[in-house]
Amino acid sequence: MRGESRIPRVLSIAGSDSGGGAGIQADLKAFAACRVHGMTAITAITAQNTVGVEAIQAVTPELILAQVHAVSSDIGVDAVKVGMLGGIETIDAVAEALAQLRAQDPELPVVVDPVMVSETGAVLLEPEACEALITRILPLATVVTPNLPEARALTGAAQQAQPAQLARAVHALGPRIVVVTGGHRSEPTDVYYDGERLVEISGERYASDASHGSGCTHSSVLAARLAHGDDPLTAARAAKQAAAGSVRDGLGQIGRGPGPVSILSVT
Repeated sequence: MRGESRIPRVLSIAGSDSGGGAGIQADLKAFAACRVHGMTAITAITAQNTVGVEAIQAVTPELILAQVHAVSSDIGVDAVKVGMLGGIETIDAVAEALAQLRAQDPELPVVVDPVMVSETGAVLLEPEACEALITRILPLATVVTPNLPEARALTGAAQQAQPAQLARAVHALGPRIVVVTGGHRSEPTDVYYDGERLVEISGERYASDASHGSGCTHSSVLAARLAHGDDPLTAARAAKQAAAGSVRDGLGQIGRGPGPVSILSVT
């Protein structure tokens, strides 16, 4: 089992949220709650708060690769979470980094959260980069975790396409497992599909004005649980429960917009 004799090590490759609600900052909180050692390779620096995103600066491909090499060559990596990528150059660099990591460990779990739009509506993936995300990143994913709008954008599916249809369509793009998250549904049920099993993962919906970072939390907990040795379905169930709880315990008093989620422990 991964991490049996030491603390598991999980790398987040994602953007930085200066408001501390989502991105790298949310990932590190989730990793700590899951009792794994969190590491980062920052893909972009954003100037944002609970109201909106004011500026975005991409990190150079060379520096992204250098960050991944620095942590993997010394500390090691038991699982990877991929979040905000932004543009084609970043996607190419991350695809190269994942290939290098997989060369060291062919079974390395990679969880991809296809971040396209922020909680406040800011576009975080350049429109021309969507095809690169599909062709270069999704085939490397152990699990990909789109919400309903992201699943539709990835597949070109019609608005009326159902979650099960979307899960199958995303799976056809190359990832091993798909979890279509249920936050945008009337019933907050995730749909898990591994090419054979289609499993609905139910959960609670909490009335809260603090949901910023819930998607990041979900994918990060999923990656952390894989690093601990959970099978993917068990990890997906834990991620669903943790994401819902982080909204329930969210910090609605922070800022003037959607407050950040809060996660202290994952069982």
